[in-house]
Amino acid sequence: MKFQVITFYEFRELSNLEIIKCSLKDAMLENSVYGTVIIAEEGFNSTVCGTREGIGLFLAKVEEIFNTQIRFKSSFHEEMAFKRQKVKIKEEIVALRKQVDIEVGMGTHVDSAKWNELLRDPEMIVLDARNDYEYRVGTFKRAINPQTKSFNELPEFVEQNLNHKKHKKVAIFCTGGIRCEKFAPYLKEQGFADVYQLDGGILRYLEETSNKESLWEGECFVFDERITVDNGLKKGNAKDLSIEKNKA
Repeated sequence: MKFQVITFYEFRELSNLEIIKCSLKDAMLENSVYGTVIIAEEGFNSTVCGTREGIGLFLAKVEEIFNTQIRFKSSFHEEMAFKRQKVKIKEEIVALRKQVDIEVGMGTHVDSAKWNELLRDPEMIVLDARNDYEYRVGTFKRAINPQTKSFNELPEFVEQNLNHKKHKKVAIFCTGGIRCEKFAPYLKEQGFADVYQLDGGILRYLEETSNKESLWEGECFVFDERITVDNGLKKGNAKDLSIEKNKA
């Protein structure tokens, strides 16, 4: 495999976004790294692709820019997974359009082994925090499809379908963890007492879990040229169902 695909994010207060944007774009250009980095006052979010060497040098620069240690999810592909080099400044690094306190979600993260235990609990509500076209490609056993077209529709689904007095335990998951990082504290703020989020999302779960132990069914939609990845994080065979969403 020639090219490494990584995804990473962090919620932290940022300022001087235009300066950061220029520094990140330079780092992408210098190391032939392609993909997208989103920055906002609340943090950063990225999926990029390059050679192993290029990714390593790029990550070192990113850690220097943000003065942090990056936790990333990694997979490999025989071809470059992106065509462009983009750094975008946005209002949110993932658009929930609700004010939430990220720190309220502290203590809700669970690892892959614990996640399997939660899925086997018959009282657990397992909610896929992704969109309908992602769910239909693959999901966890027993997971509820909220049938959303965008992440910001998820609060409405919860309001109409879940009750914090009745549904005592809620486990949520998404592709790389960032949506749950926002939605776990949102659920806590809505009165749901026992909330769990899959740390690192589906991508880390597939990286850490053997096929024998995996409770994942199907393939995982990813936002690059591969469209989907299989249980081994290799390019999958599923159709791009997001095309239907974009036509709607």
